[in-house]
Amino acid sequence: MTLDAALARYPGAQRFRFGDGPDLNAEILALVLAERKSVTCDAVAGIEARGEAPPEPGRVDIACDWAWRPVCAVRTIEVMRMPFEEVPEALVAEQGEFDDLEDWRRGYAAYLGRTVGFESGMEMLLERFEVVEVFGCD
Repeated sequence: MTLDAALARYPGAQRFRFGDGPDLNAEILALVLAERKSVTCDAVAGIEARGEAPPEPGRVDIACDWAWRPVCAVRTIEVMRMPFEEVPEALVAEQGEFDDLEDWRRGYAAYLGRTVGFESGMEMLLERFEVVEVFGCD
């Protein structure tokens, strides 16, 4: 399926990529497709800097690989905002890629440092989602 076809199938959908490079993107997509990841997050500042529309409960968006090929459609179930230091262990576990809260803090501090510049207390946007369709290859 092409990106245009995926976006046409889900009117109002936004396209997005997980991670900040092809390796991390592929790793996260594999977790999503294996149903081991149902929460994702980013700094609000990062979303704003990229000019992305933040997720909205009920909206279906298109998760793409690093080459902008559609991989799956995901529906946002819940959106939460909180300071970096207040992200709870339970939400970390649902992200699927971290051992524990300390591992998440180290990993996200590094990621945010690469993308928007990490600062203590920065506002995070966490999204709980479900996969509604997995797309095949063109």
